[in-house]
Amino acid sequence: MSFTIARTVEDALAAIAAGARPIAGGTDLVVGARHGKAALPADLVAIDRIAGLDEITVGAGNGGVTLGANVSHHAIEHHPVLAGSYSALADGSALVGSPATRHVGTIGGNVMNASPAMDTGAGLVVLGAEVELRSVHGTRRVPIGELWSGPGRTIAQPDELCVAVHLPQPAPNSGSAYLRLEYRRAMEIAVVGAAANITLAADGTVAAVRVALSAVGPTIVSVTGLDTLVGSVDDVADAVAAAASEQATPISDVRASDRYRRHTVGVMARRAVVAAARRAAGETIAIPVNRTLGIGAAS
Repeated sequence: MSFTIARTVEDALAAIAAGARPIAGGTDLVVGARHGKAALPADLVAIDRIAGLDEITVGAGNGGVTLGANVSHHAIEHHPVLAGSYSALADGSALVGSPATRHVGTIGGNVMNASPAMDTGAGLVVLGAEVELRSVHGTRRVPIGELWSGPGRTIAQPDELCVAVHLPQPAPNSGSAYLRLEYRRAMEIAVVGAAANITLAADGTVAAVRVALSAVGPTIVSVTGLDTLVGSVDDVADAVAAAASEQATPISDVRASDRYRRHTVGVMARRAVVAAARRAAGETIAIPVNRTLGIGAAS
């Protein structure tokens, strides 16, 4: 087994091109190996010391935000711009694992791990995120919803490294939220989860809505058929709940049945729409929504 410490992106890409697997926080790779899910790769390259990959750049591109791949969940949860304008992502990051996990776990690792139950994925989808992939041959940007091809799988080539996540500037009068159904408050995986991004018209009705679901399909599920859905918040929330339950394709396992997940994801989607609309209207709902509104496991 070889272990290389990369100091630059170019060093990391060279090692990856030679067959090494990148590692930063290691909260998925190392824990998975300890639990016997998969052996550690024969060759590893540490990317946690590469300057710039842990930076949050506000005003990048057309006024959006760029997250370096090594930005931690703790940094996302507590960043004022992300908590205020990209709340669904901050909600999700605040629910990841334990405080220790959130301090070392990275957004790049979370995205590339491709778990359909990840807490950041649905928020990234409704916020219109793109992932920047780089190799020795060049760079490309992929819409986040197109990145995941199945549980634990992405369309990234073996020699590509996720170096950044790009978030566009939010629309005026918009707000977002992510919440999940959970059985306990820490070190939990979502039973189901839902994120919503809402834009309000001048009269307070919904002008646009995007919704994505976690833990109810082989990848994060982007709810379709919402492009023309407008009207009162309650009416839109009801329609979203029905669409979410209909489009979910959950499985039954030791944590929940498919029937239970199909019903409760509609409930979570409705609550996400309402919370996002409240934020869009100017109300402050602290991160994460689950804790502030008393949703999920009791303390």
